[in-house]
Amino acid sequence: MDTKIKCLILDDELPGLAYLKMLCEQIDDLEVVKAFNDPEVFLKELPCLEFDFCILDIQMPGIDGLSIANLMGNIPVIFTTAYKEYAAEAFDLDAVDYVRKPIQKERLEKAVDKVKERLKRKSQSRKFVQLNTDKGKTLLFFDQVCYISPSEIDSRDKYVLLNEGESMILKNTSFEQLLSFLPSDKFCRVNKKEIIALKCVKFFSYDEIVTNIPDCADKTKVLTLGDVFRNEFLKKLHP
Repeated sequence: MDTKIKCLILDDELPGLAYLKMLCEQIDDLEVVKAFNDPEVFLKELPCLEFDFCILDIQMPGIDGLSIANLMGNIPVIFTTAYKEYAAEAFDLDAVDYVRKPIQKERLEKAVDKVKERLKRKSQSRKFVQLNTDKGKTLLFFDQVCYISPSEIDSRDKYVLLNEGESMILKNTSFEQLLSFLPSDKFCRVNKKEIIALKCVKFFSYDEIVTNIPDCADKTKVLTLGDVFRNEFLKKLHP
């Protein structure tokens, strides 16, 4: 993958959480968005965070990691636990991996590599995804998408511009979640607030992208190319 994949960590034991976070920070191409030691706080903040996958402890007070994974649907999960008896149930939930404690860096790296492969396969094989909109569920076909930005009403929602000028509002969806669905060779995040379909790029310079998307006053939409996203954008245009 061209950019770092982002994870959330949940473990109710603080020493174990700190150790796991330290191991993750030593792995190339991996960024820890946030680490939690409270399952309830994790679930509350989940919709507002941008991430690709989660690393979850299983045995926790209140709600266990298996139940949390079930609530998250198809978000990739690595389970960590000192107990082997949960393995069958974890894989029934389509877990990416099941890592026994005490966790070794090399073993965690193998699990993260599996996440990368799953994200890559998912982006290459899918042609559409079912998502919630402000008007109900929709099938979002990737070849119809031109441009994505935060909704002006609620930044947790995303405005999607489609071919022929149609549009929709996706509910409670992060950029990272959308990028995990979208074909990575056809879409790119160009700044903190915008994703563009590469088919819509007309001209570009060091810090600006001119699109073929109509804008106001008979002009076309012009986007800022952010420093953080420039290398990935250039790689995708010149593979």
